Amino acid sequence: MTRRTVRIAMNGVTGRMGYRQHLVRSLLALREQGGLDLGDGTTLWPEPVLVGRREHALRAIAERHGIEQWSTDLAAVLADPSVEIYFDAQVTSAREEAVRQAIAAGKHIYCEKPTGTTTVGALELARLATAAGVKHGVVQDKLFLPGLLKLRRLVEGGFFGRILSVRGEFGYWVFEGDWQSAQRPSWNYRSEDGGGIAADMFPHWEYVMHELFGPVRTVQALTATHIPQRWDEQGKPYDATADDAAYGIFELEGGIVAQINSSWAVRVDRDELVEFQVDGTQGSAVAGLRKCRAQHRSATPKPVWNPDLPATERFRDQWQEVPDNGDFDNGFKAQWELFLRHVALDEPWRWDLLAGARGVQLAELGLKSSAQGRRLEVPELSL
Repeated sequence: MTRRTVRIAMNGVTGRMGYRQHLVRSLLALREQGGLDLGDGTTLWPEPVLVGRREHALRAIAERHGIEQWSTDLAAVLADPSVEIYFDAQVTSAREEAVRQAIAAGKHIYCEKPTGTTTVGALELARLATAAGVKHGVVQDKLFLPGLLKLRRLVEGGFFGRILSVRGEFGYWVFEGDWQSAQRPSWNYRSEDGGGIAADMFPHWEYVMHELFGPVRTVQALTATHIPQRWDEQGKPYDATADDAAYGIFELEGGIVAQINSSWAVRVDRDELVEFQVDGTQGSAVAGLRKCRAQHRSATPKPVWNPDLPATERFRDQWQEVPDNGDFDNGFKAQWELFLRHVALDEPWRWDLLAGARGVQLAELGLKSSAQGRRLEVPELSL
């Protein structure tokens, strides 16, 4: 077995997502399993090169995990010809310029979303990467969740018949930071720093809807800042200038109507932090992070509205659990493996920077829709 090393500049690994999901649970997990078997007698061995602004944080992570190289000099790392891939998990406002530099240096690009702060900027990254001939991808992790993989199985198997609607609920209560520390960084709640739940979550919903049900054709949204003051990591109060809740209605190709609520100011009364209910002429399903339950047309009960009597049926008991029928790996790691195979073997890949630009576009149009109080068309993007 031949081992091929691929060096990956990882920018933003001092943050929660970059560190836990991309470094520890993806690339380091691949190393722990002996590398990525390419199936041709070659094992791909990922070698992270940590990049960031905080020297002490980078050094601590490198020492903790036995990583040899780290740097606060992005330009120097990009100038190193042995580095093949640039990965970006920085704050959104810093991503676009860094990705531009990496494209100019001839690196393959893999980055978190949103890929830019504007549709124009995100689309330009896709055009630059395509013109440079580098491979490029954007993280679309929710497609690899066990619950949504089971939901995809139902869609592709024709379980629903004609799909009518999709309803999504996402969110949880993020503490304000005064009497309990917040679960999310303070920049998420400042629009001047690229924060806001629409900018964060609408790109997710775009690729979920696009991949499973069809392209988004119109959007009508209402955003809100329900908690106007929060406390930062140093315990200092600050004005929350970004939206912490976004309520969207999306019309998809083929007439499917999707309604998705996203909120960091909601208390959870669901089985999981995100759930999607899909209703079709032949059946319905509810999918979360890990589980998926289905109800076929032939097994649908016949409820009758009667507010004078207590309900005699336990409606949740009338759904059937969709079986795993396989093993599910960490979603971030699963997509990393596909991207690495795309780089090494030129295997098919469709989650590129153009797909990332569609997510930015939907977020931008959602915010515009809320500001103008009207429904907007979603034009198709192209390079």
